[in-house]
Amino acid sequence: MNNKRLGFLSFGHWHRDSAGRPDAAAALQDTVQMAVDAEAAGLDDAWIRVHHFQRMISSPFPLLAAMAARTERIHLGTGVIDLRYENPLYFAEAAATADLIAAGRLELGVSRGSPEAARDGQEQFGYTLAEGESWASVAWQRGERIRTALRGTPLAQPDLESGWSHTTGMLRIEPQSPGLADRLWWGAGSTPTAVRAGEAGYDLVSSTLLLEDDGRPFHVQQADQVARYREAFAAAGHERTPHTAVTRSILAIQDEQDERRFGHERHGRDSSGFLDGSRAVSGPTYAGTPEEVAELLAKDEAVQAADLVLVANPSTLGAAYNAKQFAGWMESWRLLGWAD
Repeated sequence: MNNKRLGFLSFGHWHRDSAGRPDAAAALQDTVQMAVDAEAAGLDDAWIRVHHFQRMISSPFPLLAAMAARTERIHLGTGVIDLRYENPLYFAEAAATADLIAAGRLELGVSRGSPEAARDGQEQFGYTLAEGESWASVAWQRGERIRTALRGTPLAQPDLESGWSHTTGMLRIEPQSPGLADRLWWGAGSTPTAVRAGEAGYDLVSSTLLLEDDGRPFHVQQADQVARYREAFAAAGHERTPHTAVTRSILAIQDEQDERRFGHERHGRDSSGFLDGSRAVSGPTYAGTPEEVAELLAKDEAVQAADLVLVANPSTLGAAYNAKQFAGWMESWRLLGWAD
């Protein structure tokens, strides 16, 4: 049996209360419940997106810790954390803390990030670019700093006069969570970025869109990206096995209610446009019965190539409705022989 992993990726939009006001608490509580329900349904992963200055999930580690405290098996991830906003050592401490609560189940997607709502968001967080720097170069530097800290490398000098130093040697960040440094995934929207992630030894989260459209179907271009990543990872001589993830939009139509909500999404096609000045392409929504969705997934070359498929779930419809969707996805997975 090909046990291809299946997970949800919540975009984390805030719900609205009975008066139509944004309700962050309901969205966060529902996200925790969705992780519980996804585990019960048999899904392997529960991931969240992270954005700033928007009515969406912005602070992942408290939420991941809450999800971990309510689950036992499911892996918990981020797709992705924008390193333009991150202090690497604080990130490493918070990540290790959450991973210990999760007993080693965190899968952290990071990257330079996508366009954000705020023009000066990084500056308001206290970060600016030095001469000759770009946010892409800063993100790669911060990613390496995070991995260095997570691997336990001593970084800080002890103050032997403070009374707090427990050693005369250099100090590492605490706590440490062994293995977490090898569970960082780089988010890539282009093949060159995916290749660099492979060379650097990250796992790969292929973006929901590709910033390079050569006219072929999205899934074919994305499968090539995954293949190029794996070649780069192998050529770099990394000893561990690399992992790859792709994201899809899947709407399981199981009854008349689903048909009313999602029937118009049937027969979706790739969409293309421009992002950050580059031509971009993204894949279609797969809407249909579990049998119809299984047929579509069987023809998707990138889904076939990836180790993990993350499905963007309709989080604002509430935890109960998402639990129903999880059951539909799992039926497709079983039909494809990817789950018991």
